Formats: sequence, C-alpha cells, structure tokens
Amino acid sequence: MSSKILVVDDKAMMRDSIGSTLQRAGFAVVAAGDGEVALRMIGRHRPGAVITDLKMPTMDGLELLTKVRAAGDRIPVVLMTAYGSVDDAVRAMKDGAFDFIQKPFDGDQLVATMRRAVDHGRLLRENNALCGPARACEEKASLVGGSPAMRRLAPQIQQIAHSHGTVLINGESGTGKEVVARTIHAHSPRRDQVMLCVNCAALSASLLESELFGHERGAFTGAEQMRKGRFELADGGTILLDEISEIELPLQAKLLRVLQEQQFERVGSSVTLQVDVRVIATTNRDLAQRVAEDAFRQDLYYRLNVLPICLPRLCDRTEDIRLLAEHFLSQVAVREGKEPKSLEPEAVEVMEAYAWPGNVRELQNICERASVLTRQSTITADVIVGWLAGDQSPATATAERKIVRPLEEVERHEILHALDRFGGNRRRAAEALGIGIRTLGLKIKRWKEENLVADTV
Repeated sequence: MSSKILVVDDKAMMRDSIGSTLQRAGFAVVAAGDGEVALRMIGRHRPGAVITDLKMPTMDGLELLTKVRAAGDRIPVVLMTAYGSVDDAVRAMKDGAFDFIQKPFDGDQLVATMRRAVDHGRLLRENNALCGPARACEEKASLVGGSPAMRRLAPQIQQIAHSHGTVLINGESGTGKEVVARTIHAHSPRRDQVMLCVNCAALSASLLESELFGHERGAFTGAEQMRKGRFELADGGTILLDEISEIELPLQAKLLRVLQEQQFERVGSSVTLQVDVRVIATTNRDLAQRVAEDAFRQDLYYRLNVLPICLPRLCDRTEDIRLLAEHFLSQVAVREGKEPKSLEPEAVEVMEAYAWPGNVRELQNICERASVLTRQSTITADVIVGWLAGDQSPATATAERKIVRPLEEVERHEILHALDRFGGNRRRAAEALGIGIRTLGLKIKRWKEENLVADTV
C-alpha cells in the first residue's frame, strides 16, 4: 500500500508515460483522468502518494489538493506544472502540497521526487500509528488505589512527572509499570508531545538497534527505504524502554551515548543526529544484580537510575483490590456498552485473600472474564474462586475455606437472585436458569416449608 502511486492527468498519453516510468522503478501505479475520479480512487486504493497535473478541466490540481486536505487526508501530493506556472506551484506548497515538478522533466527526476513523497507518507503513517495509541493511553493514564503503599507512591510520581530526568521503574510483571510511565508523561511538561514505547525483550539486537535509531536505505539486507527510529520520532517527547534489562551489551553502549549526549547515528549513516527525548525505562529484574553478573553495564545503570520508582506487588496492597476490581469492571462495561457488574462482598474477600502472582494484570483479566461470562448482575465468590483454584498458595486455601457452601445453598441463592432480577416472574426466571417452571415451583414450596425462604417468594 505504501508504494502505490496515483497518477492524475486528463491526457491519457501523459498518464501512460508517467505510469510506465514509475512502474519500471518498482512502484505500483493507478491512474485517474480527472479530479473527481481521483478522489474516489484515493478512498479505494489508499496510495502512498499522488502526482497530479496542475491544469485540468472540471477540477484542477489545486482544487484536488484542497479537497484531499479538507478530508483530513495527509497523503503527499506532488503537482506537475508547465513553464510559467511557478507562482501557482508556490501557492500549492503553501496549501499543503509535498512538492512540485516542472515540465518537461526526465524519468530520474520524476522517480526521485515520488520516492521522497512515498517515504514521507510512510513516515507520517508510521508516526500516526505510534502516536495515536500513546496519546489515547496518556489521556486515560491514572493510578487507582488508596493503600499506604500507593499513598506514598503518588506524590513521588507527581514530583518526578514535573521534571525532565530519566526514570527507572522497577516492579514484577503486571504491577502497572507502563501505567505509571504514561501517568508521568501525561503530567509532564512534555504531555503535548508524543510518547513512544519499545518492548526491548521482543526484538533481536539488530532489529532493536534499527527500531531505536533508524537506518539508511541499503544499510543491511532488506533495508529498501530510509527509516526513522523511535528516538528520532519521539524528539521533544518521551520514549518508554520496556524491559530494558533484556538489551544486549553492544547496544547498551549506544544507548548510553544517547542518554549522555542525546546524539546518535542511524544504522548505515555517519551523520550525527541530535534529539531532545526523555527516557523512561522499566524492568522486572534487579538491574544491580545484573550489573554484578556482568550482564548489564554499570555506567548505563547509573544513567538510568536517576529517578527510581519501585512498584509494590498487588498482594502488598490488598486494600486497593476492591477499588481496582470496580475500576476494571467499569472499563469493560463502558467498552461493551452495558451496565457495570457489582461484586458480592464474599467475592471481594476471596480476591483479598488470593496471592495474585500475576499482580494487577491478572486481576484485570479476572474482572474482564467475570464481566463477560457472568450472566447475573452480581459477581459471586463461587465464580471468582473457580478461576483461582489453580493456585495452591495458603492464601487461596484460605479463600476457598471462606466461600465453600453446600450445593443446595448455592442453588437457592441463584434461584432467588433470578427471581429478584425478573421481578418475581417464575416463568422468566425458570427460562433464564434452564429449568422447568414446575421444578422451580416445587423447590420454592419445599424451601417455604423448611422456612428457608420468605412466604412472599
């Protein structure tokens, strides 16, 4: 998609000539004979760039450019101008054209111009793809909890956010390191700039270097186009280096230079680039121990550990479990367009007794599962403990002892809940429970005789 070019000209011979030249250079080409057709083809083909004649009947190149920009489309548009139309070309540049090319032009000039246009369009899309989710997360970034651990952490995060210093966030997997990083950025002087994230554990050393610093065309096999790295794209903003402990030693030296001097070179280039980027790094490992094992550079560790934050495990902030669970249930409800489900008090007790080896992320997953799979509006302890039974920790055993109830009691609870939900309508309750209405009536009659339910049921 990114290497497709739309050629717009009312003269078929010119369209064919330009198209053939671009195809020989490796581009895919589509063509349109006027501006109206071109607008429809942009929506259908999503070209990486457009080259259009300036003078055309019905809709000229300037009007086409205006309509493309009015639609919010940032596809690079190159205008072809005849001799004496330079003033129009300058006006087009002011209106958002990427470039103009003056007739007559040779094939090399055409290919070079369109290659730059396509590269520019690709970088715009890449940057939007990276920035959009980051900005959305920044707007939602928040810390939930009122436990002593979080009350101590919140003012520390606030102080760090107002600075420009490098941050190192340490904590077990699932404790919310990325949420804290986004909270810092969202409250920092750089909040109006982009925040980009790199998972250092997900890429090989060679790919990670290119991802961080970019590369020039031909720098290595497969490098068909110049590509900006995350540091270059994040200039003026923040970059999050997730699981930084997994970066290999040779690349650590290059990263150290960026932290010290804010300078780097793209892979395959000798041109030094200067950037202004705040670095936030996260790790679930003890970096000091990694230094002792000669697996992490000591000087890089000191450069990263300027403003340290250590996140507590969820089992060390049990007071926050109910608040977090309600927060996650509310998030799922908003996403699904439904009313949020509530937690039975015994379900909260189960959650607070559990060890949560997966920390906040595990709690979030359990809440989403309960919200989606539970038919009732209230999530019971029986439901929760069924998903925690795989853990054999003392905390889980305690939780199981708290909620194990006779099967008949569980059945009675569900039937009464269904009747309450349907306003006492036994037929609808029976249908929802998957039992016959006569069976439901017999159970209720027996419970009344045994004084287990009120006569009004």
